[in-house]
Amino acid sequence: MTKTAEIRALVFKYLTGVEQVFSELKVIVDQPEVFEVIDCAKRYLSDAKFFADQGKFKTALVSVVYCEGLLDALKMLKVVEFSWSFAKNHEQS
Repeated sequence: MTKTAEIRALVFKYLTGVEQVFSELKVIVDQPEVFEVIDCAKRYLSDAKFFADQGKFKTALVSVVYCEGLLDALKMLKVVEFSWSFAKNHEQS
């Protein structure tokens, strides 16, 4: 598999996981800042999809990973609840 194909596969794996999280995300702390971070994560997801559609898979990967990082931070702060459908196994990829 070429590097581009590997990156493309990772992008779509991460996109699928993040979309699943957004479909089940439960906000625990109802504060404007929490929703601002969620909105920012959604914008990174949107950017990732845009770049993937343009064939810019490295940039798409960076965007979706930023999205994941924001979601993880919210979860660590216990202001949202969700689970990664693939138990973050992609970190080993």
